[in-house]
This record gives sequence, C-alpha cells and structure tokens, in this order.
Amino acid sequence: MSLKKFHIAFIIVCLIFTWGFAAWCLFIPGLPGMFTAMGWISAFGGLLLFIYGIRFLKKSKSVIT
Repeated sequence: MSLKKFHIAFIIVCLIFTWGFAAWCLFIPGLPGMFTAMGWISAFGGLLLFIYGIRFLKKSKSVIT
C-alpha cells in the first residue's frame, strides 16, 4: 500500500470516528452539557478533516501511485 493510499484510508477512518463521536455526544439523551460542546467541536473538526481530505485528493492527483 502506498503512502498516498494509506493517507486517504487514515483520513476516512478518522472521519468515521470523529463524526461517530459527534453523533454519540449529540443524539444520546441525558448526557451532561459538556458532551454537547464536545459533540459540536467534534462535528466541526470532522468538517475540517473532510475539507482537508478533498484538498489532499485534488493536490495528489499528479502524484503517481
């Protein structure tokens, strides 16, 4: 597996965990307010990670695998 493919796979796994944690924090009733804040921060971080992944894919098109 090339470094480029590993990087893409790692970004996808991080997105799944980040948005999964955000969903858990935001949609489980009865959690303290701190978890709501962590959920929104995690969702925003996942959005930034998603944008980074798109930019990485566009930039790495010229790299031969």
